[in-house]
Amino acid sequence: MAERGLSRLWLMRAGFVGLGLVSMFFHLLPLETMPRGWAAPDLMLAMCLAWVVRRPEYTPALLIALLFLVEDFLFHRPPGLWPAIVVVLAEMLRARQVAFRTLPFPAEWAAIAGGMVAATVAYHLALGLFFVDRPALGLALFQTGMTILVYPAVVMLSHLLVGVRKTVPGEVDATGGGL
Repeated sequence: MAERGLSRLWLMRAGFVGLGLVSMFFHLLPLETMPRGWAAPDLMLAMCLAWVVRRPEYTPALLIALLFLVEDFLFHRPPGLWPAIVVVLAEMLRARQVAFRTLPFPAEWAAIAGGMVAATVAYHLALGLFFVDRPALGLALFQTGMTILVYPAVVMLSHLLVGVRKTVPGEVDATGGGL
């Protein structure tokens, strides 16, 4: 029984990495020849935060850091800054995971939205502090807004297609420990 739970745990972690890589792949596809005036939502961030709130054991901090570091290299961003900010945000949400069990979805959505906005502002402040070229703040906030808007769809698809749902009191993890 424990082996079955442990194999599901590793399967879901591999699924998290796979979905993150698919998100990066579609973000890199050259679908338009002209530059856009808008930014697509950061689906990987939305998925990461949704999974951290619902099933924190599927998204260990090291896995989040490595996945977002690969994204930094692929998107030619300063390596390490965005992954560090995302890991801090994810760990703050992970620490409050028990409180998220009983929160209604609008309250969860508002908490996630506040975290996303704070992460975006912190990223731009850090880039400005070190005089690194950064994208326009308006465009970054637009992307954050789009990410906030697609968060419910990401949660719904994670629940329906992958089976990532909130834990319930009394539920045990793969090793038999309480969640």
